[in-house]
Amino acid sequence: MEVNWIALVVFVAFFAVITFLGFAAAHWRRGDLDLLHEWGLAGGRFGTLVTWFLLGGDIYTAYTFIAVPALSYGSGALAFFAVPYTIIVYPFVFVVFPRLWSVARRHGYITAADFVRGRYGNKWLALAVAITGILATMPYIALQLVGIQVVIAGMGVESTGLLGDLPLIIAFVILAAFTYTSGLRAPAAIAIVKDLMIYITVAAVVIVVPIQLGGYAKIFAAVPAAKLTLTPPGPNTLGSYGAYATLALGSAFALFLYPHSITGVLSSSSRHVIRRNSAMLPAYSFLLGLIALLGFMAIAAGVGDLAEFKPYFAQYKANFAVPALLLHQFPAWFVGFAFAAIGIGALVPAAIMSIAAANLWTRNVYKEFINPACSYQRESQMAKWVSLIVKGGALVFVIGFSSQYAIYLQLLGGVWIIQTLPAVVLGLYTHWLNQWALLAGWAVGIVTGTWMAASVNFAAIFPLQLGGFTAPGYIALWTLILNLAVAIVLTAVLNVVGARPAVDATSAADYL
Repeated sequence: MEVNWIALVVFVAFFAVITFLGFAAAHWRRGDLDLLHEWGLAGGRFGTLVTWFLLGGDIYTAYTFIAVPALSYGSGALAFFAVPYTIIVYPFVFVVFPRLWSVARRHGYITAADFVRGRYGNKWLALAVAITGILATMPYIALQLVGIQVVIAGMGVESTGLLGDLPLIIAFVILAAFTYTSGLRAPAAIAIVKDLMIYITVAAVVIVVPIQLGGYAKIFAAVPAAKLTLTPPGPNTLGSYGAYATLALGSAFALFLYPHSITGVLSSSSRHVIRRNSAMLPAYSFLLGLIALLGFMAIAAGVGDLAEFKPYFAQYKANFAVPALLLHQFPAWFVGFAFAAIGIGALVPAAIMSIAAANLWTRNVYKEFINPACSYQRESQMAKWVSLIVKGGALVFVIGFSSQYAIYLQLLGGVWIIQTLPAVVLGLYTHWLNQWALLAGWAVGIVTGTWMAASVNFAAIFPLQLGGFTAPGYIALWTLILNLAVAIVLTAVLNVVGARPAVDATSAADYL
C-alpha cells in the first residue's frame, strides 16, 4: 500500500497542535511543578468537566478503540462484555472512591500504596501494592504505542526496520517531553481535544458506514450467526455465559484500581466531583457500545478479504479491522482525522500511566526504602526521570519484541491489579483484615493468577473444574475470590493467636 499523503499530512497537523497544547499546559492553573503533588496530581484542582475528560481519556484509550472492535470482529458477541462492565463500574466508583479522595486529601496521599501504608502501617504491604501497580501499568503503556503503530502502518508508512520505528520514536519523544515539563496538566488538556475527536469519528462512522452498506439489518445479516450470540450453557458447562459475566464483573472491579485511574480520581478538586463524574461517565459506555459495532461493520464491509489489507491483517491480526474499515469507507482527509484521534487517544493515557507509575516508584519505593530524607524537589525530579524511563521501557518493548507479548502482559495486568482490591477497597471500610493476611492473600492471588494464565496460553478465561462441571470465567475474578478467602481465614487465625494489630494513621472522620 502506497503512502496516503493526505491522511498523513492531516495526522501530522493534529499531532503538531496537541504537541503545542501539551507544552502550553505547564502554564494552565499554574503551580510549582517542583512539588510532586503539583506535577503528578496537578495540585488536585480539576473540576467536574476537566475530570470527566481526563477520566474518559484515561480509561477509553487508543487500544480500546482498536481492541474492542477487533474482539467483535474476531469473536463476536463476547466483545460486548465491555458495555456492562463500564456500567457496573460507575456505581462502584460513586460509593467507594470519594472515601479514598477524602482520606488522601487529609493525609497528603498521592498513590493507593500511600493509603495502604497509612492504614496498615506496613511498608511491605504498601510495596506489594506499588510494585503490582507499576507492573500492571507498563504493558498498558506499550499497548498504547501499539495503537499508534497500527494507524501509522495504515497510512502506508513503512512498518519494519529503523524507518518503520522512526514515527513511533518521534511520538515517544513528544510524549516524554511534554509529560516531563507539564506533568498531569498536559494529558488533561489534550484529553479534551482527544475526546471530542473520538466522538466526531464514532458519530461519523456509525452514520455513514451503515448508509454505505445498506443499513444495520444488512450489517448484522453479514455477520456469521455464531458471532451474534453467546454459546449457551450445556449440561456440564456454563458455555460462554460464564466468561461474559465474569469478564464484566472482574473488569469492573479492576478498572479503577489501576494507578492511572486512581491518579485521575485524586486529581479532582472534591469528592463531589468524583460523584458527579460517576453519574456522567456512562456516556462513554454508550460510545463504547458503538465502538464495538465497528467490528461487525468491518465484517460486513469485507475488509479482511481485500488484497491491499491482507499483509496488515497478517501482521496486526484483527487489530487492523478498524483502520481497514476507515481506509475503505472514508476519504483520505477523514482517515487522517480519525487516525489522529486514535493516535492522540494513545498519548493521553500513556502520559497518565507513566505519571502514575512514577508517583508509585518515587513515593513507595524510592522515598520509603532508598532515600527517606529526600527533599520535595528531589522527590519531584525523581518522578520526572522515572516517567521517562517507564515510557522508554515501553518503547523498547514494542520495538524489540512482538506486540503479542504486550497483550499477554496486559491480560496479566488485570489479573495482578485486582489482587490489590482487599487492601485498598476493603481498607476504606474496615481495619479488621490483618496486614500479613492481606499480604499472603495478595501473594496467593498473584502466583495462582499467573499460573492460570500461563496454563491457557495467556488467555483471559480459565475453565474452572468443579466436580464434573466446567465454569469458564475470568482469571482475575477467580483469583480475587481465592485472595479474599486466604485473607479472611488467615486474619481469623491470627486474631485467635493474639497477633498485634496494625497501627492505623487514619481516623473514621478522614473518610467523610
